Amino acid sequence: MSKLDYCFSNDYMVLRPDRASPFDLLHLLFSPKVGRNKAVDCFASTEIRSFPRRLALFLNLLLQILLLSLAGPVAAIGVAVEFALNFIDNILHGKMEYPDRSSASYRSLTALIDRRVDLDRSIAAGDSRHHAALCVMASKVAYENEAFIRDVVARRWQMEFVEFYNCWNEFESAYTAQAFVFCDRAAPDAELVVVAFRGTPAFDASRWRADLDPSWHKVPRLGRAHAAYTHALGAQRNMGWPKWVEHVKGKPQKVYAYYAIRDAVKGLLEASPKARLLVTGHGSGGALAVLFATVMAYHREKAVMDRLAGVYTFGQPQVGDAMVAMFAERNLDRPKKRHFRFTYAGDPLPRLPGVGSPAHFLHFGLCLHFDVSYNLKAFTEIPGETASPSSAAAGLVASRVNAARELARSAYLGYTRGAYFREGWLLMLMRVLAVALPGLPFHRAHDYVNGVALAARIPKDE
Repeated sequence: MSKLDYCFSNDYMVLRPDRASPFDLLHLLFSPKVGRNKAVDCFASTEIRSFPRRLALFLNLLLQILLLSLAGPVAAIGVAVEFALNFIDNILHGKMEYPDRSSASYRSLTALIDRRVDLDRSIAAGDSRHHAALCVMASKVAYENEAFIRDVVARRWQMEFVEFYNCWNEFESAYTAQAFVFCDRAAPDAELVVVAFRGTPAFDASRWRADLDPSWHKVPRLGRAHAAYTHALGAQRNMGWPKWVEHVKGKPQKVYAYYAIRDAVKGLLEASPKARLLVTGHGSGGALAVLFATVMAYHREKAVMDRLAGVYTFGQPQVGDAMVAMFAERNLDRPKKRHFRFTYAGDPLPRLPGVGSPAHFLHFGLCLHFDVSYNLKAFTEIPGETASPSSAAAGLVASRVNAARELARSAYLGYTRGAYFREGWLLMLMRVLAVALPGLPFHRAHDYVNGVALAARIPKDE
């Protein structure tokens, strides 16, 4: 793939670990002329004279190369582990069944760690937590297969399942974005239309790589946006974000996430005049969610944006630079706040790709942060996000202390707060591993479900 394949603006930088040779890596360290380096797609005249910045790119490329090499083995291990855990789960629940990966009873690692799928019925429609509680559970369920999601929405939630989307990425020639859409009632009586994007699956090393990747494109009138999430959402090679696009001709199953879901949402809102829109996701799913709403504003989809009730993201990584931030805040948080970005304790994903990224990525909007005791506070940035490298050792010690506190909390939370918060053996095992293995971070939807349920209220006007 040539450099021009990525050029839909006059400013871009895309790392290419798939074609980085040892010579390219050394060249990146010792030469500022990155535009001549095959491991970096950018204009040929591009130079980076700062050695620390080139070193950061070098280390990032090394890590991406490692993850690419591990993608196949990790995926195979993941299939085996999830199959074995589903088989054990069946036995523990008295079912001697051979697990079927496409069935409504087959669970991903996310659902095996936290079996909860029911909505907290104590949170009524008028509660400030109502939208957040619905969104965080939808974000967790989004990790499951289509049959599982359909069963949960229709049978457990008694809501209207609309469609599951498995979406094409033109840059990677792969399906890299998944989402589902549902309504709280059938048309024309629906009051909520919800879009939930899937985050990074536990055993998908290629998607881990995308979360770490600091590559970017500068979209005219929008700013520098994270390349991997832009590609996954449906950006078009050499065109970027045209308002309309044809899906892959002759292959109706190959649809682009933004365009397919946007058109579905518009139809659902037209069919239900009272309906409002919620968009949500956990981890990289949160990144797709906020970009989805931002691109709708970019395309001036006023009829949809006027009915946007909120974008709720949980553990969302950074998606753009200061220009993207200003555009998103201007369109999502005015005249009232509609972007709610939740973070938890030491969750590492919201800190990616990092303050030292080439595009100077940053977060925007109000940060609603849960500490390790699930106390909720509002910040303008994640606590500790701008810590200096010298505090890394102290941060490592703090993460071990927090892991020990989480383990202790697991032992009593279910008894003091009720069975809804009782943790299973698999999650308890992971908490023990987090204490025993220094530097091992976990990025769990489970803690966001707990945090929202235990919050006294969700602030919406700070």
